[in-house]
Amino acid sequence: MRRIAGIVLAVLLIGGVVTAVVAGRQGEDKGTATKTVQGVIGSEKAEFFADPDVVKALADKGFTVRTESSGSWAMEGLDLKGYDFAFPSSQAPAGQLAEKYRVHEPLPRPFYSPLVVVAHRSAADVLAANGLATLDGKSRGTLKMAAYLDAARHDRTWQQLKGAGRHGELTGTLYIASTDPESSNSGALYLAAASYVAGGGKVAASTADIDRTAPLLRKLVAVQGAQQSSSDGPFRDFISGAGNPLVLVYESQVATLLGEQKSVDDLVVLYPDTTVNSDHTVVPLTDEGRALGELLSTDPTLRKLAVRHGFRPQGDTAEFIAATADRAAYLNQKLTGVRQAPVPTSEVLHEMARRARG
Repeated sequence: MRRIAGIVLAVLLIGGVVTAVVAGRQGEDKGTATKTVQGVIGSEKAEFFADPDVVKALADKGFTVRTESSGSWAMEGLDLKGYDFAFPSSQAPAGQLAEKYRVHEPLPRPFYSPLVVVAHRSAADVLAANGLATLDGKSRGTLKMAAYLDAARHDRTWQQLKGAGRHGELTGTLYIASTDPESSNSGALYLAAASYVAGGGKVAASTADIDRTAPLLRKLVAVQGAQQSSSDGPFRDFISGAGNPLVLVYESQVATLLGEQKSVDDLVVLYPDTTVNSDHTVVPLTDEGRALGELLSTDPTLRKLAVRHGFRPQGDTAEFIAATADRAAYLNQKLTGVRQAPVPTSEVLHEMARRARG
């Protein structure tokens, strides 16, 4: 009997140990388990999602996020079945995707970034000397959109601008390098701002409105030749010294570059006096995708990390100003003197881009 009791006791003890180990593992899993969500994002957010601190902050909230990059407007042509979210760079393509996949409002908009023009100092000085820009110190200024568009309308060249002759790199037609407006958000928003200014401060809303500005928009695009589908490419070309002396990018790209303590010795950031904010908008395709979008909007740690990557969190300008104080020589933190152009409907913007591309 004692032997049987001993065996039973041993079995119970072993079972207790196994139960404790399993329970412990379950407890550990509960604390560290994450939901894996898959999404398509604009390339300008790739570094944000790849940041180890962002990965950890998301994991702490129960998410593992896997992403693929695409031009914002190109997302409409993708098959997103099996994905949890799409994250284009503005509301217009997000609205198209939401309609296509019957996603209910509101769509989370965690952060935004205005469009800016990066220039080499020689180019910025020449623009300022010819009334096309004003400079606030050595590294920041304002691009006068009406004056620039007038120069584009008349096919002005760098050689026709006083002072350009001292800079051998400033030759050929004066233009701002932008992305393909049919596939890229920044390229499409560039046309929206240009159309608004050229249309006398009226947002395009009809075929007649498109007709009025189409010749000018066509010039803005045609002079560039082949365009890239992502703002990352032209910006990298600019930084390497191989690109056009004027390039349209997101402010977030500049802020990130400066935050990493990298520098371009002659970088000048020009804020168009009429520009467009790129509202990065999450299109949730599943409940997990919506939960992620809301987390990016509200979690204090993730908001701080968004600022690290140059984005402006929605609803609190002070966060961005405080975090970028060391970059104020380059960044117009309060967007002083910058007017926001309304963005046309997706249908109008698509037709604008089609006409501009010819």
